[in-house]
Amino acid sequence: MELVSRVLTGDRRALARLISQIEDEEPSVQEALSALHPHTGRAHIVGITGAPGTGKSTLVNELAKGFRRQGETVGIVAVDPTSPFTGGALLGDRVRMRDLAGDPGVFIRSMATRGSLGGLARATGDVVRVLDAAGFSVVLVETVGVGQAEVDIARTAHTTVVVEAPGLGDDVQALKAGLMEIADILVVNKADRPGAAQTVRALEVALELGWNSAAKSQGRWRPPVLQTVAVDGTGVGAVLEAIAAHRAYLQSSGLWDHRERERARADLMEALERGLMAWARSRVGEEELERWVERIVRREADVYSAVQALLGRCLGAA
Repeated sequence: MELVSRVLTGDRRALARLISQIEDEEPSVQEALSALHPHTGRAHIVGITGAPGTGKSTLVNELAKGFRRQGETVGIVAVDPTSPFTGGALLGDRVRMRDLAGDPGVFIRSMATRGSLGGLARATGDVVRVLDAAGFSVVLVETVGVGQAEVDIARTAHTTVVVEAPGLGDDVQALKAGLMEIADILVVNKADRPGAAQTVRALEVALELGWNSAAKSQGRWRPPVLQTVAVDGTGVGAVLEAIAAHRAYLQSSGLWDHRERERARADLMEALERGLMAWARSRVGEEELERWVERIVRREADVYSAVQALLGRCLGAA
């Protein structure tokens, strides 16, 4: 395919076009992704997640500039909330990354969540693979502000950076949200604000509570707690060093391959679920589904018996 060939040479227009096709779920996308798959697996995927208002976009901007100074090429996937009017991304992240515009070594794409849970758009994984195949050595994935169950970034990224900030309420909100479990690096941004030291202490205590002697003896990675003021670049160098150190740890410990395997398994299961759902709906038909919905509402059937009946019909029609 001509589009695939152009993507592999780093053609930015081809990249943008293929990503649009992924978001629009065009049928030709699967063939393109299959052709690109052998060229993936080289990029370091770094996820940036945290509550709204912590300064994730500003930190991503500074990290990208730092990686560029190191000679890396950077792809950025910024997952924005969906506009209630257009269904598109609000593009707030692109506004905050204007100083990266024009750099041929940086490619930025904002994506709408379109109702997807987990802080990521459903197509994010495919877009990350396209950027990987296009030759970007680092892919930064910034999630929409997360909630208590929205931690899908850990499945997509090799290294997950969780961003906190003082003055957002509960000092251990990250712990309550389940983010501590996925954090490879913890960053307290806006560290020039009152309460930053208290937030750092709370995170350190939470880490220590979950850090037992077995973990220490096994040499497991202990997430560092770093402080930044991303608006002026303070502390960003330490975050870059921590990201590099975590990559080295993953590769030396064998966890890099483990995470690749887990990501492949998750991608396979998600694609299988989508494929099976499409297959089942095509055989049952919308009218039959609606009849079962009505029966469930009238308490004539329950969801599980409806599923059994629908699956039986699908298999009988196969």
